[in-house]
Amino acid sequence: MTVVIDPSFDPVPSLGLAVDVRVVSSTDVEAAQVRAIFVTKEGELPEVGLSREALAAAGFTSGKNQTLVLPGEQLRVLVGVGEGITTAATLRDAVAAFTRAANESGALAVDLTGVVSTELSANEAAIAATEGALLARYRFDALKSDPKTVALDSLLLGVGAGDEAAAKQGVERAQILARTAGIARDLANTPPRHLSAEKFASVIERVAPAYGLKVEVFDRTALMELGCGGLLGVNAGSIEEPRMIKLSYQPADPEGHLALIGKGIMYDSGGISLKPSNAMHAAMKFDMMGAAAVFSSMTALRELGVKTAVTGWLMCTDNMPSGSATKLGDVLTIRGGKTVEVKNTDAEGRLVMADGLVLATEETQRPDAIVDIATLTGAAMMALGTRTAAMLANNDSIAAQLQAAADTTDENIWRFPLDHRYRDQLKSNTADLSNIGGQYAGVILAGLFLNEFVDGLPWGHLDIAGTMQAESDDLWRSVGSTGFGARLLVEFAAAFEAPAGA
Repeated sequence: MTVVIDPSFDPVPSLGLAVDVRVVSSTDVEAAQVRAIFVTKEGELPEVGLSREALAAAGFTSGKNQTLVLPGEQLRVLVGVGEGITTAATLRDAVAAFTRAANESGALAVDLTGVVSTELSANEAAIAATEGALLARYRFDALKSDPKTVALDSLLLGVGAGDEAAAKQGVERAQILARTAGIARDLANTPPRHLSAEKFASVIERVAPAYGLKVEVFDRTALMELGCGGLLGVNAGSIEEPRMIKLSYQPADPEGHLALIGKGIMYDSGGISLKPSNAMHAAMKFDMMGAAAVFSSMTALRELGVKTAVTGWLMCTDNMPSGSATKLGDVLTIRGGKTVEVKNTDAEGRLVMADGLVLATEETQRPDAIVDIATLTGAAMMALGTRTAAMLANNDSIAAQLQAAADTTDENIWRFPLDHRYRDQLKSNTADLSNIGGQYAGVILAGLFLNEFVDGLPWGHLDIAGTMQAESDDLWRSVGSTGFGARLLVEFAAAFEAPAGA
């Protein structure tokens, strides 16, 4: 390797950061140097020394997440909340807007007494506010020689008497959830030369044990012995070795078993089906976000007291063109024996995921459900844009549980039908399956392909191709990797219930 990479570089710099989040009284918030003031479109105006007319003249109309900084001995930031804050999502957004407006301050304060109600508990408010601040202040600047981001050192959350205990519990949970998102964002933001599959495995071996996770790493030789032809076929064009990383979380007296499969394409060139070279191509370092989400989510399980045993399978390689790369028309043999004709080497994610899905079904303790997460299809982005991920499932209970977790975290998903009428498009004249179908229904065809390898177990699939990155700061979604799915998987595992008959 002729490129010099600083050996001290850490792909998970977020783990070195700590924010002191404290639950205090509203009086303490009022005395803080930098604080948020929520302003509705109608009703009584907070005491800010200005009329609505004066605020309007300054361009502040109390629209959702609009901000206006009022300078003085105290820095007060007005945050528009429209008709008011009634959900965790609107509070998370409002606090994120405040955090961005006060980006030069390392100490922030938010009074939650006015938003805690029958619709939003103190616990829920504390979670949303803490997440909003911590996620909004995130910035990946580990490779900048002179980073400009002001770190968030402290956050005060004001609550009423009697709400302190519930709010403190919320703060503790939110800090864990924000950390998981930070880990996922860090890993996905790291350039591909700094984080190969082998290096990713090394990071996990270093970090995972501190969170109660058992780690097993499988190199090329081990993958050949296992017959993981999908992962090996995608890796065939690369000088970098592939890695499959198995993570195990085993609580005392587990109540069920959940398998999580993450796509870990460390960089996706498209292989022989080479992608066009444009600015979007640089975003292909985010093609391992599924694996990052699975790993980061599992770091939260022990601290949150999750009762379900969870096994994670991270399928990691880059996808490169070379003289040894898989060719169009080649046939790969997936773990378990099914053969797949490769008609497009840029439909590689489903090939590596297939091996992981089969291995999950072969566990001695069969999982009660399998969920996979992958930046899988451009079709998902075309259909849903960049704020909503696609979801498919062969089981309504799993779909409902994934939807509930998405609602909690405000990581939006939309269920597509697993329409078996399209299954014939995956037929091959030379193998059991083709890795692509026709021109249309790309999200559904990808889901149907994956469903071939779950052996009838309850299964859900999250296609996060559209939601993997933010091109600019957007409330609590910081530019770069969004870490989408990390918090969602935590909430899903924490509330998991085995489907009836599983």
